[in-house]
Amino acid sequence: MKKLTYPLMVILLFASIAVKANEGMWLPMFIKTLNIAEMQKMGLLLTADELYSRDQPSLKDAIVGLSTGPTPEGYFCTSELVSSQGLLFTNHHCGYDYIQKHSSIDHDYLKDGFWSKSFDEELPNEGLSASVLVYMADVTDSIVPQLSDTLSEAGRSEMVSKIESRLKKQASQEGKYNVVIKGFFAGNEYYMYVYQVYNDVRLVGAPPSAIGKFGGDTDNWMWPRHTGDFSIFRIYTAPDGSPAEYSKDNVPLKPKHYLPVSLDGVKKGDFAMIWGFPGTTERYLTSYGIQFKMNDYFPPLIEVFGKKLEIWKKHMDANQAVKIKYASNYAGIANAWKYFLGQQRGVKKNHVYDKKKTFETSFTGWVNANDARKAKYGEALPLIKDAYGKMSEHFVPLVIGSVAGLQGADVMSIAQSLSGLKSQLTKLKKEKKKEKKEKIKKRISKTTGKLLEKIAEMYKDYDMATDKDVFAAMTQMYYNKMPSDMHPLLLDKLVKKFKGNFNALADYVYSTSFLPDSNNFKAFLNEPKLKTLEKDPVFGLMSGYMKNIMAASGSYRKSQTTMKKGIRLWEAGIRAMQP
Repeated sequence: MKKLTYPLMVILLFASIAVKANEGMWLPMFIKTLNIAEMQKMGLLLTADELYSRDQPSLKDAIVGLSTGPTPEGYFCTSELVSSQGLLFTNHHCGYDYIQKHSSIDHDYLKDGFWSKSFDEELPNEGLSASVLVYMADVTDSIVPQLSDTLSEAGRSEMVSKIESRLKKQASQEGKYNVVIKGFFAGNEYYMYVYQVYNDVRLVGAPPSAIGKFGGDTDNWMWPRHTGDFSIFRIYTAPDGSPAEYSKDNVPLKPKHYLPVSLDGVKKGDFAMIWGFPGTTERYLTSYGIQFKMNDYFPPLIEVFGKKLEIWKKHMDANQAVKIKYASNYAGIANAWKYFLGQQRGVKKNHVYDKKKTFETSFTGWVNANDARKAKYGEALPLIKDAYGKMSEHFVPLVIGSVAGLQGADVMSIAQSLSGLKSQLTKLKKEKKKEKKEKIKKRISKTTGKLLEKIAEMYKDYDMATDKDVFAAMTQMYYNKMPSDMHPLLLDKLVKKFKGNFNALADYVYSTSFLPDSNNFKAFLNEPKLKTLEKDPVFGLMSGYMKNIMAASGSYRKSQTTMKKGIRLWEAGIRAMQP
């Protein structure tokens, strides 16, 4: 969970998982019925309506979800409105990607920090949006009663999707609001969130990384922290106050409510709470899930991410321009890598697997003690066990194929952008009719035109020497860890040609492919030929990786269907057992 706290009457962020009044995380709409008396007894001076209200300004109007893209679905951080002119506080690590995007050798905002001295100096951030909750509603009774126990999982998903579409359309007020419906407790409950989304969010200020990332990866996920982990943004709207895309004519948001920041600090015993947008919880994970995480999920990701970080760091330490280019990607991967390591150690240290098994034994005893419960919940754990068994068979090939193959080196991601063009060029070659050929040529021209527009962005944070070293390491990892029948023929040919020397293999690939160099890529797009694309070694390897991943993903998806039903019954059973 991303969070930023302030020494106010409350410590803020937005909660959304469990609704039990004595622990965990609570939905703000339930504060009045579940929490307010206890909170006031602990020192809260606000009323329930001052915390959450649909009809008047309240605390929830000052809590903002930052998202990548124009919808609230991509939440990655919480922020807080702290002024009457739309000023937002969030974490430094939440703003890091956008600080990096604005940085260069001449203006290294990562190293030196950034402070705008006027509205005109604030920096726009393409793709960053800010969402303010208008209201939330329990829509469980509109969905669950229509989901018959005889429905297949596919039928259930289809029915849920149809109902959600209808509810979203009604609540959006013809597109005025962005509506999200989320299933809770594995689909046993459903809640609707109605948001006002703002797409003009500008960078106002950020401290140098020596402050904002003090302690670096060493201190990440460790407590206590001594990091000045903050950055400042501002929401802009059209002159009439409505959401708008970036424009010089836009004006700072006038929020319904903002948080007055106190400089008085806090005293021992002061009431505090966290209010924000957390990610998810795995508190209901079974022992089979723990086994899967420990044996199948964490190890390959830790190994792949660790190798990438090692290579990136070597090149970043040697070159400031490379350091700026890879700073955001490095921070993101390092964050996940250390999190996975910490999860591994924490699970072992706290004997989580054994505790889960003990609880499952208790659950099974409770289920089997009653015929009705046995009929309703008896297959929950067997379904989950079966699903994890099947997932284990396919997960490692999928994850290695993805993170070491398709997402290994940056050129692989660039190559994927040509898949649609390859299909069009193939159709053009096969088509005999002149009229249809002309239509295909027009589509090809449109496709290449869009790619040409994106070239600068695609190669902005790319360094060929760095990427080539990553490619060599990731290709070697793919070759050594994937079953031989999942090796693309081209990969086996190249490994044989260079006698297992993956650095020499990488030198060859990067000198013969047009993809590692933006100028060569541009030349290809200006005169695209199917033969050139088919002969390109990077595109050939990418195509082979993609084919193998698609083959493995079918069986993996089937196991997910079994898993959904098992977990839904499991969580429903737990709630019945522990009302």
